[in-house]
Amino acid sequence: MNRPTAVATLAFALCGPAHAQSNEELKGLLEQAMRTIQDLQGRVTALEQKKEPAPAASAPAVAGAPSAPSAPSAPAAWAPVVSVGTRGMDGAPDADKARVEFYGQAMFDAIYDFKRMNPDWNATMRPSQIPVICPGSPGCGKDGATVLSIRQSSLGFKSFIPTSYGQIKTDLSFDLFGTNGSTQVHWLNAWAELGMYGAGQTYSNFMDIDVFPNTIDYWGPNGMVFVRNPQLRISPYDKDGLRAAFSLEAPNSALDTGRINRIDPALGASITGWNRAPDAVASLKLERDWGHVRSAAIVRQVGFQNPAAPDGNPSGTKTGYGLNLSGALNAFGKDRLSWQLVGGRAIASYMNDGGVDLAPGTDLRAETVPSVGWLVFYNHYWNDKWSSSVGYSEHRQNNTGGQLATAFRKGSYSSVNLLYALEKNLLIGTEFVWGRLENKAGLAADDYRLQFSTKVTF
Repeated sequence: MNRPTAVATLAFALCGPAHAQSNEELKGLLEQAMRTIQDLQGRVTALEQKKEPAPAASAPAVAGAPSAPSAPSAPAAWAPVVSVGTRGMDGAPDADKARVEFYGQAMFDAIYDFKRMNPDWNATMRPSQIPVICPGSPGCGKDGATVLSIRQSSLGFKSFIPTSYGQIKTDLSFDLFGTNGSTQVHWLNAWAELGMYGAGQTYSNFMDIDVFPNTIDYWGPNGMVFVRNPQLRISPYDKDGLRAAFSLEAPNSALDTGRINRIDPALGASITGWNRAPDAVASLKLERDWGHVRSAAIVRQVGFQNPAAPDGNPSGTKTGYGLNLSGALNAFGKDRLSWQLVGGRAIASYMNDGGVDLAPGTDLRAETVPSVGWLVFYNHYWNDKWSSSVGYSEHRQNNTGGQLATAFRKGSYSSVNLLYALEKNLLIGTEFVWGRLENKAGLAADDYRLQFSTKVTF
């Protein structure tokens, strides 16, 4: 019974034939009608409250884009956006609470490069792309260049869908940092998880994104393990700050054919990577009030083949492996010390910059190339508005006998910045970045640049 019907009933009861109603009967009907109206008012109030959307969770930091904590995410009071096709499974708990949230950043970078960089990567500092031997390397020419870029701008969508098996969570995001120096869609995450199970593309289980420093340079420390990989992951234990995870991830073999190119250029040009099995990764992370520590191990099979030959030969496979130890220590106030040490063979595919997995030895047979990478960065907060980050990183390889003199041997990276949170979601800052590339022959070149950026998060 709705409210107009109840009022009509009351009026009929009061205005009907007087001879059919005694005073006691009229009093009883009046009390019953009042109780009905009060009950209906309570139901209307409950329905109005049920229709109000639940507050959206704070927008998360953008996957893969360096972000200073001094620029908080969007206010939690914003209502979630729900797409037409987003609905909970029938009969699932909280089926009406399915939602989609969007997040991202509009970022502008103004860079002055005092030296030289491969033009395809001039919007960021990659030591491996610094020209060492000129002429002949991309980026050779006059020193000094100005770069204006919006390529760090990004957009992402997260969904939360209740089912009878638990809540499905998805994350689809991209930035504009295209290849070859272009501004185009570059997919970051395409990830879905249900309980302990996850599938899609996200940060590798071998890396620790929580040690990424508060830099505004896009690429960040070259000695860090950093890759977003298509993968299947299971996290069977996640309790009391301890999390264990296992994953099978997309393989990739980074090759250097070295002296084979000089002996048989056609063969060297035709050899490609060959991967028959996924990479296997296991990790363990412990979080406490003082910070966190994390360990991850990887075992992988890397290989090569010659698809130009009918039988694919020469071909072969080697076993690669690595161990990554990392962590962050909470210091004074909101200050934080981040660190990482990684080592292994054939793990260059997982490093942020530089190196190869396989290369010919002195006898021209394939060998796995050893890598060691590390970083140390200190993030300091001067006050609620001002913050800085300073640190150093390095990736070094032990070259094989069959690599050429120009092969990557060591890349170094360092930066220092001053950031200002003008408003809750508006960050401006300037950063000095230095990089250095050294090749197998011992020749080296430096690059250093000054970057000014503005970032609006939403």
